[in-house]
Amino acid sequence: MTPQIGARTQHAPHPVVVDQVFRALSDPTRRHVLERLTARPASVSELAAPYAMALPSFVEHLKVLETSGLVRSHKTGRVRTYELATDQLKLAEDWLGRQRNLWERRLDRFDAYVMTLKEEESK
Repeated sequence: MTPQIGARTQHAPHPVVVDQVFRALSDPTRRHVLERLTARPASVSELAAPYAMALPSFVEHLKVLETSGLVRSHKTGRVRTYELATDQLKLAEDWLGRQRNLWERRLDRFDAYVMTLKEEESK
């Protein structure tokens, strides 16, 4: 079964969905586009203007962002406009939070173990 992008359950999201989000976030150009879209929606030409790359190459970045669910677009006439889709950013934030909690618990247990060893050593 293929997971739907943006589908939310009570459990952790499907790994494929998480992989798509982090793949999209792994590129500095795509991260910059997301930062730009926090201000307001923008057309492809507005988003591409700061980059010295061919438009088809830039559009590939937008496709990755849209496939991952981080942005959505709509077309009015000949102009395609992109806007930020925050649900998938929340997915990444939640995944990172779960990882942080896991490692904090592990480090707390390790710290308790080290303190126990020090106490035994001082006896």
